[in-house]
Amino acid sequence: MPELPEVEALALDLRGRLQDRAIAKVHLAQFSALKTYQPPLQALEGTLVDNVTRHGKFLDIEASGLHLVLHLARAGWVRWRDEVPTIPPKPSPKSTLAARVVLDDDSGLDVTEAGTKKSLALYVVERPADVPGIATLGPDPLTDDFTLTRFREILAKEGRKQLKGVLRHQGTIAGIGNAYSDEILWAARMSPFKPAELSDEESQILYDALRSTLESAVERSRGLAASELKGEKKSNLAVHGRAGQACPRCGDTVREVSFADSSLQYCPTCQTGGKPLADRRMSKLLK
Repeated sequence: MPELPEVEALALDLRGRLQDRAIAKVHLAQFSALKTYQPPLQALEGTLVDNVTRHGKFLDIEASGLHLVLHLARAGWVRWRDEVPTIPPKPSPKSTLAARVVLDDDSGLDVTEAGTKKSLALYVVERPADVPGIATLGPDPLTDDFTLTRFREILAKEGRKQLKGVLRHQGTIAGIGNAYSDEILWAARMSPFKPAELSDEESQILYDALRSTLESAVERSRGLAASELKGEKKSNLAVHGRAGQACPRCGDTVREVSFADSSLQYCPTCQTGGKPLADRRMSKLLK
Protein backbone atom coordinates (compact mmCIF):
# COMPACT_ATOMS: atom_id res chain seq x y z
CA MET A 1 0.00 0.00 0.00
CA PRO A 2 1.39 3.44 -0.89
CA GLU A 3 2.10 5.35 2.32
CA LEU A 4 3.11 8.89 3.17
CA PRO A 5 6.59 8.89 1.53
CA GLU A 6 5.40 7.35 -1.74
CA VAL A 7 2.28 9.52 -1.97
CA GLU A 8 4.38 12.61 -1.20
CA ALA A 9 6.80 11.73 -4.01
CA LEU A 10 3.95 10.80 -6.33
CA ALA A 11 2.34 14.19 -5.73
CA LEU A 12 5.63 15.92 -6.50
CA ASP A 13 6.13 13.94 -9.72
CA LEU A 14 2.57 14.53 -10.93
CA ARG A 15 2.68 18.21 -10.00
CA GLY A 16 5.49 18.71 -12.49
CA ARG A 17 3.61 16.83 -15.18
CA LEU A 18 0.06 18.12 -14.63
CA GLN A 19 0.37 21.68 -13.39
CA ASP A 20 -1.10 24.24 -15.82
CA ARG A 21 -2.35 21.51 -18.14
CA ALA A 22 -6.04 21.16 -18.97
CA ILE A 23 -7.99 17.99 -18.28
CA ALA A 24 -9.63 17.04 -21.56
CA LYS A 25 -11.43 13.85 -20.56
CA VAL A 26 -11.88 11.53 -17.60
CA HIS A 27 -12.85 7.92 -18.28
CA LEU A 28 -14.19 5.70 -15.49
CA ALA A 29 -13.43 2.02 -16.05
CA GLN A 30 -14.45 0.71 -12.61
CA PHE A 31 -17.76 2.27 -11.58
CA SER A 32 -17.38 1.04 -8.00
CA ALA A 33 -14.26 3.20 -7.55
CA LEU A 34 -16.17 6.51 -7.77
CA LYS A 35 -17.50 7.39 -4.33
CA THR A 36 -19.13 10.76 -5.10
CA TYR A 37 -21.78 11.86 -7.57
CA GLN A 38 -21.98 15.63 -7.08
CA PRO A 39 -20.09 17.34 -8.63
CA PRO A 40 -20.10 14.77 -11.44
CA LEU A 41 -16.86 13.31 -12.75
CA GLN A 42 -17.39 15.14 -16.05
CA ALA A 43 -17.16 18.47 -14.21
CA LEU A 44 -13.38 18.01 -14.28
CA GLU A 45 -13.30 18.12 -18.07
CA GLY A 46 -12.05 21.48 -19.31
CA THR A 47 -10.51 22.45 -15.97
CA LEU A 48 -6.91 23.57 -15.50
CA VAL A 49 -4.71 21.70 -13.02
CA ASP A 50 -3.51 24.13 -10.36
CA ASN A 51 -1.71 21.80 -7.95
CA VAL A 52 -1.16 18.22 -6.81
CA THR A 53 -0.87 17.70 -3.06
CA ARG A 54 -1.22 15.06 -0.36
CA HIS A 55 -3.42 14.60 2.71
CA GLY A 56 -2.11 11.63 4.67
CA LYS A 57 -2.26 8.81 2.10
CA PHE A 58 -4.78 10.65 -0.11
CA LEU A 59 -3.60 12.17 -3.41
CA ASP A 60 -5.29 15.45 -4.32
CA ILE A 61 -5.36 16.84 -7.88
CA GLU A 62 -6.76 20.37 -7.69
CA ALA A 63 -8.21 21.74 -10.92
CA SER A 64 -10.07 25.04 -11.28
CA GLY A 65 -11.60 24.85 -7.82
CA LEU A 66 -12.44 21.15 -7.92
CA HIS A 67 -10.47 18.32 -6.33
CA LEU A 68 -9.98 14.84 -7.78
CA VAL A 69 -8.98 12.93 -4.66
CA LEU A 70 -7.56 9.41 -4.89
CA HIS A 71 -7.07 6.84 -2.16
CA LEU A 72 -4.97 4.09 -3.70
CA ALA A 73 -5.76 1.53 -0.97
CA ARG A 74 -3.69 -1.64 -0.85
CA ALA A 75 -3.07 -2.36 -4.53
CA GLY A 76 -3.70 0.91 -6.34
CA TRP A 77 -1.24 3.04 -8.26
CA VAL A 78 -0.99 5.90 -10.77
CA ARG A 79 0.84 5.28 -14.05
CA TRP A 80 1.91 8.13 -16.29
CA ARG A 81 1.38 7.78 -20.06
CA ASP A 82 3.14 10.07 -22.54
CA GLU A 83 0.38 9.20 -24.99
CA VAL A 84 -2.96 7.70 -24.06
CA PRO A 85 -4.93 5.43 -26.42
CA THR A 86 -7.44 7.22 -28.60
CA ILE A 87 -10.11 4.60 -27.90
CA PRO A 88 -11.76 5.05 -24.48
CA PRO A 89 -11.38 2.08 -22.12
CA LYS A 90 -14.29 -0.30 -21.78
CA PRO A 91 -15.55 -0.90 -18.25
CA SER A 92 -14.60 -4.40 -17.15
CA PRO A 93 -14.51 -6.02 -13.69
CA LYS A 94 -11.45 -8.01 -14.81
CA SER A 95 -9.40 -4.97 -15.84
CA THR A 96 -6.79 -3.39 -13.56
CA LEU A 97 -7.69 0.05 -14.93
CA ALA A 98 -9.97 2.03 -12.63
CA ALA A 99 -9.87 5.43 -14.35
CA ARG A 100 -7.99 7.37 -16.99
CA VAL A 101 -7.31 11.11 -17.04
CA VAL A 102 -6.54 12.53 -20.49
CA LEU A 103 -4.81 15.90 -20.79
CA ASP A 104 -5.04 18.47 -23.56
CA ASP A 105 -1.80 17.26 -25.17
CA ASP A 106 -3.00 13.61 -25.28
CA SER A 107 -0.75 12.59 -22.40
CA GLY A 108 -2.36 11.48 -19.17
CA LEU A 109 -2.44 9.03 -16.34
CA ASP A 110 -4.00 5.67 -15.58
CA VAL A 111 -5.30 4.95 -12.11
CA THR A 112 -4.93 1.18 -11.65
CA GLU A 113 -5.66 -1.44 -9.03
CA ALA A 114 -4.31 -4.98 -9.05
CA GLY A 115 -6.04 -7.98 -7.50
CA THR A 116 -9.67 -8.90 -7.06
CA LYS A 117 -10.36 -6.95 -3.86
CA LYS A 118 -11.31 -3.53 -5.20
CA SER A 119 -10.75 -0.91 -2.51
CA LEU A 120 -9.41 2.02 -4.54
CA ALA A 121 -11.54 5.16 -4.17
CA LEU A 122 -12.00 8.30 -6.29
CA TYR A 123 -13.79 11.43 -5.13
CA VAL A 124 -14.71 14.64 -6.93
CA VAL A 125 -15.28 17.33 -4.31
CA GLU A 126 -15.19 21.08 -3.87
CA ARG A 127 -13.11 20.84 -0.68
CA PRO A 128 -10.72 18.06 0.41
CA ALA A 129 -12.50 17.98 3.80
CA ASP A 130 -15.63 16.79 1.96
CA VAL A 131 -13.91 13.39 1.74
CA PRO A 132 -14.77 11.57 4.99
CA GLY A 133 -11.34 9.96 5.28
CA ILE A 134 -9.60 13.34 5.02
CA ALA A 135 -11.99 15.06 7.43
CA THR A 136 -11.05 12.60 10.18
CA LEU A 137 -7.28 12.50 9.60
CA GLY A 138 -4.94 12.98 12.53
CA PRO A 139 -1.93 15.33 12.36
CA ASP A 140 0.64 14.92 9.63
CA PRO A 141 3.86 13.61 11.23
CA LEU A 142 6.16 15.65 8.97
CA THR A 143 4.73 19.09 9.64
CA ASP A 144 6.49 21.58 11.90
CA ASP A 145 3.68 21.50 14.45
CA PHE A 146 4.04 17.75 14.96
CA THR A 147 6.32 18.29 17.94
CA LEU A 148 7.56 15.92 20.62
CA THR A 149 5.07 17.50 23.01
CA ARG A 150 2.18 16.83 20.65
CA PHE A 151 3.38 13.26 20.09
CA ARG A 152 3.51 12.66 23.84
CA GLU A 153 -0.05 13.98 24.14
CA ILE A 154 -1.16 11.47 21.49
CA LEU A 155 0.55 8.58 23.27
CA ALA A 156 -0.93 9.59 26.63
CA LYS A 157 -4.41 9.64 25.11
CA GLU A 158 -3.94 6.18 23.56
CA GLY A 159 -2.91 4.68 26.91
CA ARG A 160 -2.40 0.93 26.73
CA LYS A 161 -3.18 0.57 23.04
CA GLN A 162 -0.43 -1.22 21.12
CA LEU A 163 2.13 1.01 19.40
CA LYS A 164 1.67 -0.73 16.07
CA GLY A 165 -2.02 0.16 16.01
CA VAL A 166 -1.44 3.70 17.28
CA LEU A 167 1.04 4.45 14.50
CA ARG A 168 -1.22 2.97 11.81
CA HIS A 169 -4.51 4.57 12.82
CA GLN A 170 -5.15 7.39 10.36
CA GLY A 171 -7.34 9.32 12.77
CA THR A 172 -4.44 9.39 15.25
CA ILE A 173 -1.47 10.08 12.95
CA ALA A 174 -1.94 10.56 9.19
CA GLY A 175 -0.02 8.73 6.50
CA ILE A 176 1.72 5.83 8.29
CA GLY A 177 0.66 2.36 7.19
CA ASN A 178 1.70 -1.22 7.76
CA ALA A 179 5.16 -0.99 6.23
CA TYR A 180 6.45 2.19 7.82
CA SER A 181 5.00 1.39 11.24
CA ASP A 182 7.13 -1.78 11.16
CA GLU A 183 10.16 0.25 10.08
CA ILE A 184 9.66 2.93 12.73
CA LEU A 185 9.33 0.38 15.54
CA TRP A 186 12.41 -1.47 14.31
CA ALA A 187 14.37 1.80 14.25
CA ALA A 188 13.18 2.54 17.81
CA ARG A 189 13.92 -1.05 18.97
CA MET A 190 10.38 -1.43 20.32
CA SER A 191 7.90 -4.28 20.18
CA PRO A 192 4.87 -3.70 17.93
CA PHE A 193 2.71 -4.84 20.86
CA LYS A 194 4.27 -2.51 23.42
CA PRO A 195 1.63 -0.27 25.08
CA ALA A 196 1.65 3.43 24.20
CA GLU A 197 2.31 4.33 27.84
CA LEU A 198 5.96 5.31 27.34
CA SER A 199 8.48 7.03 29.56
CA ASP A 200 9.84 10.39 28.46
CA GLU A 201 13.02 8.70 27.23
CA GLU A 202 11.08 6.08 25.26
CA SER A 203 8.76 8.65 23.69
CA GLN A 204 11.78 10.70 22.60
CA ILE A 205 13.33 7.60 20.99
CA LEU A 206 10.11 6.70 19.18
CA TYR A 207 9.53 10.28 18.03
CA ASP A 208 13.05 10.51 16.62
CA ALA A 209 12.64 7.15 14.88
CA LEU A 210 9.32 8.21 13.38
CA ARG A 211 10.62 11.49 12.01
CA SER A 212 13.93 10.13 10.72
CA THR A 213 12.37 7.05 9.09
CA LEU A 214 9.74 9.06 7.21
CA GLU A 215 12.03 11.96 6.34
CA SER A 216 14.68 9.60 4.95
CA ALA A 217 12.08 7.76 2.87
CA VAL A 218 10.70 11.02 1.49
CA GLU A 219 14.19 12.26 0.65
CA ARG A 220 15.10 9.02 -1.15
CA SER A 221 11.88 9.19 -3.15
CA ARG A 222 12.14 12.85 -4.06
CA GLY A 223 12.60 13.37 -7.77
CA LEU A 224 11.80 9.79 -8.74
CA ALA A 225 9.20 9.07 -11.40
CA ALA A 226 6.06 7.22 -10.38
CA SER A 227 7.34 4.06 -12.07
CA GLU A 228 10.38 3.96 -9.77
CA LEU A 229 8.76 4.57 -6.40
CA LYS A 230 7.61 1.04 -5.57
CA GLY A 231 11.06 -0.42 -6.22
CA GLU A 232 12.74 2.29 -4.17
CA LYS A 233 10.50 1.61 -1.19
CA LYS A 234 10.96 -2.16 -1.26
CA SER A 235 14.74 -2.00 -1.61
CA ASN A 236 15.16 0.18 1.49
CA LEU A 237 12.92 -1.62 3.99
CA ALA A 238 14.78 -3.16 6.93
CA VAL A 239 12.18 -5.63 8.25
CA HIS A 240 8.82 -5.15 6.58
CA GLY A 241 8.20 -7.84 3.98
CA ARG A 242 11.51 -9.52 4.88
CA ALA A 243 10.41 -12.39 7.10
CA GLY A 244 13.03 -15.14 7.12
CA GLN A 245 15.84 -12.80 6.11
CA ALA A 246 18.62 -11.44 8.33
CA CYS A 247 18.07 -8.27 10.30
CA PRO A 248 20.41 -5.66 8.78
CA ARG A 249 21.38 -4.45 12.25
CA CYS A 250 21.98 -7.59 14.34
CA GLY A 251 21.75 -10.50 11.90
CA ASP A 252 18.89 -12.29 13.69
CA THR A 253 16.11 -13.74 11.55
CA VAL A 254 13.24 -11.36 10.90
CA ARG A 255 9.99 -12.88 12.21
CA GLU A 256 6.36 -12.38 11.21
CA VAL A 257 2.98 -12.21 12.90
CA SER A 258 0.09 -12.94 10.55
CA PHE A 259 -3.46 -11.66 10.89
CA ALA A 260 -6.61 -12.22 8.82
CA ASP A 261 -5.77 -9.63 6.16
CA SER A 262 -2.27 -8.36 6.98
CA SER A 263 0.98 -9.21 8.71
CA LEU A 264 3.77 -7.46 10.56
CA GLN A 265 7.49 -8.13 10.64
CA TYR A 266 10.00 -7.47 13.43
CA CYS A 267 13.40 -8.50 14.76
CA PRO A 268 13.24 -10.47 18.05
CA THR A 269 16.75 -9.48 19.14
CA CYS A 270 16.27 -5.77 18.42
CA GLN A 271 12.66 -5.39 19.49
CA THR A 272 11.36 -8.06 21.87
CA GLY A 273 14.33 -9.08 24.00
CA GLY A 274 14.92 -12.17 21.87
CA LYS A 275 11.40 -13.52 22.46
CA PRO A 276 9.36 -14.39 19.37
CA LEU A 277 5.81 -13.06 19.35
CA ALA A 278 2.99 -15.59 19.10
CA ASP A 279 1.86 -15.70 15.50
CA ARG A 280 -1.86 -15.24 16.11
CA ARG A 281 -4.25 -12.31 16.33
CA MET A 282 -4.47 -12.31 20.12
CA SER A 283 -0.72 -12.35 20.72
CA LYS A 284 0.27 -11.56 24.30
CA LEU A 285 1.53 -8.01 24.82
CA LEU A 286 5.27 -7.77 25.22
CA LYS A 287 6.83 -4.75 26.83
